Amino acid sequence: MFEVGVVLRFLFVLFIVVPLAEMTLLFEVADRIGGAWTLLMVVGTAVVGVQILKRQGFSTLLRAKQKLQSGKVPAQEMVEGMLLASAGALMLTPGFITDTVGFLFLASPLRRALADKIVTIGFFTTLGMRESNAFDTRARSEGGRASDIIIDGEYVPGSVHPSDSALVDDKRDAR
Repeated sequence: MFEVGVVLRFLFVLFIVVPLAEMTLLFEVADRIGGAWTLLMVVGTAVVGVQILKRQGFSTLLRAKQKLQSGKVPAQEMVEGMLLASAGALMLTPGFITDTVGFLFLASPLRRALADKIVTIGFFTTLGMRESNAFDTRARSEGGRASDIIIDGEYVPGSVHPSDSALVDDKRDAR
């Protein structure tokens, strides 16, 4: 699914470049406003972020519950939940860059747009899930749409075949 080179570049940026950039920015801010104020800002953004995360997470959970009750897979809400979890991790990581990205994930319009994009590129359809009527139990016709004709029965190997004369005679007698 992913090329090894792409994954390695991503991991390099994630574990080497981002921490170096965070430390550089933290030292620069501490030089300008002082270490105590910088520490207060880092802790303050974490506290504010966690409070926003609680509210947004509860709202997303309620929307997911409503979709499940209506028989639909809450793909959008699941992706938003993953983005909110990422936002929480970013908010608790000390630094201004991760806090900024975390706050962007907490912003409802941006998070919903990003989640919508992830859902529409087919991430969940490749897992066999779709946004609409995923729990529909009606039979599917050739075109993939729900059909009104449902045939219920059991197949037992070695059972009577419909072309057997006894079965055909029973059908004629029933008329």
